[in-house]
Amino acid sequence: MRVMALDIGLSRVGIAISDPGQRVATPLCVIPAREVFDFAPSFRQIVQDWEPELFVCGMPYTLAGQEGAQAKSIQDSAKMISRKTSIPVVFTDERLSSQEAKRILREEGLSERDMKGKIDMIAASVFLQVWLDSRLAQI
Repeated sequence: MRVMALDIGLSRVGIAISDPGQRVATPLCVIPAREVFDFAPSFRQIVQDWEPELFVCGMPYTLAGQEGAQAKSIQDSAKMISRKTSIPVVFTDERLSSQEAKRILREEGLSERDMKGKIDMIAASVFLQVWLDSRLAQI
């Protein structure tokens, strides 16, 4: 079973996917949020190609562990995506995933400008990997 991570933002959604054994998260792409929300052909094709059985969406918590300002909006968007695709959704802590994504991209030698289109999909893969690892630890 594959799991797809969605790093939902106001303008973009970063997407990552797990392998069928749910051990490794891989960044896929970043697409405009409107295309995801509308289940446009571009997002529909990604879902058809990868056949996820579950969405894992990043939830913005504060460093104190409280739901962040965007939490309600992200929950509503994720639930709408779930309804349109008939794929269940769960939420996971995405704290510091964007900072980790930037660190990874800097290590690869990318400038801030070159990072712009990649951060969201790397962040999605970061929080998906943490989610996968925590599930494996429970087995």
